[in-house]
This record gives sequence, C-alpha cells and structure tokens, in this order.
Amino acid sequence: MKEREDFLHPRNRYYGDFTPENLAFNANLQEFAQKITYICSLETGGKISAEKAYKDIKALWKDLKSSKKQLGIGQKPPSTEEPNSP
Repeated sequence: MKEREDFLHPRNRYYGDFTPENLAFNANLQEFAQKITYICSLETGGKISAEKAYKDIKALWKDLKSSKKQLGIGQKPPSTEEPNSP
C-alpha cells in the first residue's frame, strides 16, 4: 500500500531558499501540479468535458495566485532603513 501511495503522491525535497513562506508555497505548487495532472487525465479519458477541465484549472490557478499573494512570494521585503528625518 505504501508503494502505491508514494507512486500517486511523490514527495520531493525542497532545494530553494528556505523560508516558511517558500516552503508553504512549494507545497501548494506541488498540490496544484498534481491536481492539474488528474484533471488533464480525466479530460483526456473522456470523463469530463474540456470546458469543465478549463474551469477547474482556472479555479485552481486563482487559488495558487491567492496563496502566492498571501504568503508574500515575489514581493520585495520591507526596507530596514529609516527615512531621513530633519
């Protein structure tokens, strides 16, 4: 049973710059990719329509974008310099 679980849900190490935000986004990104694979397989196999697949993928993409924004991925960190005071 463990082999099947590892096959269906492979886990990979995270090699990027470690921050809790990056690690959380990486997990979200892997989940996104896995769900996309399932949707594509269902559509290819004729189990769902192309329109349904498109709508599902679009919703997943919006969720991923929201996650990125909430975690602050890709945003410049706030400056630690104090403004010049007269």
